[in-house]
Amino acid sequence: MGQAAIAQFKQAPLPYAYNALERAVDAETMEIHYSKHGAAYTSNLNKAIAGTALEKESLEKILAKVSSNSDAIRNNAGGHYNHELFWTILTPNKDTKPTAALSAAINQEFGSMDALKEKLNKAGADRFGSGWAWLSVDNKGKLFVSSTANQDNPVMDIAEKKGTPILGIDVWEHAYYLKYQNKRPDYLTAFWTIVNWPEVSRRYDEALQMIKKK
Repeated sequence: MGQAAIAQFKQAPLPYAYNALERAVDAETMEIHYSKHGAAYTSNLNKAIAGTALEKESLEKILAKVSSNSDAIRNNAGGHYNHELFWTILTPNKDTKPTAALSAAINQEFGSMDALKEKLNKAGADRFGSGWAWLSVDNKGKLFVSSTANQDNPVMDIAEKKGTPILGIDVWEHAYYLKYQNKRPDYLTAFWTIVNWPEVSRRYDEALQMIKKK
């Protein structure tokens, strides 16, 4: 039986065509990002945990104790988690809106949607080298913005600020360089035209429910 047949983690199908997000991300970038970079993290994660006790662990549990694992597991578990989230919070649908509950939380924490966008754009623009900018929910149900290097994320026990991500912006050059070259701020501005706010809102509600169950 081959590796693909027994692999614990799998890459979910992309929920839209490669060219569906052209107003912000070109088709060639999407294809390379999903079929090469995203796929490699998934494949390499399965290789890194093969034959270990982590084969039976959930991705969230692996991330929650990632400091005790190898760099290969840290990088590839993060890469798999981050990209699987990333694909879902993008959409070809125009002008989607957050739910009333998420809008209220954004206004309460940041003052306005524009203020949130400005804060996330700054987090992404200021990230030196490769990494991510995040909108997450902390263990008290409050929203916060953070940034992580490489494929780290707020789920990891090594994160400076821990929480449940509901929106992530990939600021690795492979996410934008063909279209924007070194103009990362232009990519960050365009990103907001393809955000899937219904999915971000669903993740927000789910994060709150998880907190209530604890």
